[in-house]
Amino acid sequence: MSASDLHPLLARLVKETNAAVLTADSYDAWAQQPGVAMLVFAEDPERFKETLDLAVIVPELHATAGRSFRVGLLPPAASRAIAPRFGFARWPAFVLLRDGRYLGAVDGIRDWDVYTAELQRLMTATPSRPPGVGIPVAAADQGEPPSCH
Repeated sequence: MSASDLHPLLARLVKETNAAVLTADSYDAWAQQPGVAMLVFAEDPERFKETLDLAVIVPELHATAGRSFRVGLLPPAASRAIAPRFGFARWPAFVLLRDGRYLGAVDGIRDWDVYTAELQRLMTATPSRPPGVGIPVAAADQGEPPSCH
């Protein structure tokens, strides 16, 4: 998918931030490049209207941070393929990486002050393992898993 195939506001995000339009196949190589990167998870604007809000917010965040990170846009199909790696709960979302390692995510639409504070915090965060998707895992030799009944 190219920028010309995107909703006009997503195409504007690409132009203003010089974002790479990623696919599920191109994501890994792009993410592993050195430096701080923001992955923008876009969904179909017809299903998730807030996607267009994020398309306007990201260029502003990029400018506010002095363009100190690169941006990668994951259109809907790529977003759905990559999102399970990061365990966020709401659409749209962005994830910050440093040298391919997870720094954190901001999901859903937030107040501007929350975005700027979270961006500043994540830009200096220690890389960590992305959160899981909330499915408990037990080793095979631990016996029966706890019951909810």
